[in-house]
Amino acid sequence: MNLTVIAAGAWGTALAIVFSARHRVTLWTREDEVTQTMLTERENRQFFPGYRLPDALLIATDFATAVRGADLLIMATPLAGFRVTLRQLVDIQQIKPLLWVCKGMEADSASLPHQIVAEELGADVACGVLTGPSFAEEVARGLPTAITLAASNPEFARQTALALHSARLRIYASDDVIGAEVGGAVKNVMAIATGICDGLGLGHNARAALMTRGLAEITRLGVVLGGQPETFMGLTGMGDLMLTCTGDLSRNRRVGLALAQGKKLGTILADLGHVAEGVSTAREVARLAAQLGIEMPITQAVDDILHHDVAAAVAVETLLSRDPKAETR
Repeated sequence: MNLTVIAAGAWGTALAIVFSARHRVTLWTREDEVTQTMLTERENRQFFPGYRLPDALLIATDFATAVRGADLLIMATPLAGFRVTLRQLVDIQQIKPLLWVCKGMEADSASLPHQIVAEELGADVACGVLTGPSFAEEVARGLPTAITLAASNPEFARQTALALHSARLRIYASDDVIGAEVGGAVKNVMAIATGICDGLGLGHNARAALMTRGLAEITRLGVVLGGQPETFMGLTGMGDLMLTCTGDLSRNRRVGLALAQGKKLGTILADLGHVAEGVSTAREVARLAAQLGIEMPITQAVDDILHHDVAAAVAVETLLSRDPKAETR
């Protein structure tokens, strides 16, 4: 299969490396300096240093050329650049089967990626989300990883998962796009919360409680939006939450740890050097939850800290002072 990976961040580069073992892969990025470095040094030093690019991996310098020969597109842009990249496909009349790996809700619209695809490309395009508990570094190293390919067309999900599946990158098919996307989006918010919890030294008991109640929030929102309850007990729900909340490679967790130290958000993001999708997603999820009447106190606390200048310790104290309720609520 001819694959084109669009955007050479850490995750896009890792997938291009892995899929090159079985497929003809082209990796495209808009940054000229990144392109030239990858061509001459066979390494993405700017965004994914330390991993040699396979000799068979093609590096594209022209968007239209990179897309034209593909059987499947893998969109690895951050969510903020997702819509504009889809519009580029429309502009060059190259609407093809595609997967995306971005996680979150679009700023201002609270749209999930599949909704953006429908708006820009139409409802009939063969497409799906590739998501689940996965750090790019471990995927590129060939460490065992299991993720989900969710698509509204079950046959597309099954066939595409089968084509991309390997012993070290196991891909499971699902037809619950909404559930998979909600899990992937909101777990980033919970990872910020867990980072704050750990940064304040609240202990392992508090972390376990926070993650468990966080999963309850994710499930409540996801089911209301149309997701299947069982999805949130799987790879894109519980699995992704566990990894992102506890793994030291998690960008969102690192944001939370820094917030607990009293650092300003702008400084944190500048030092991070990569996108932490939970920062913008927290605002959108909190706003959407309020509109829908869904109780999401952890999400609201994270939004208050990030966007309303509430101190981390104060937000935590507010959570701890809430009246007790039945666990299933």
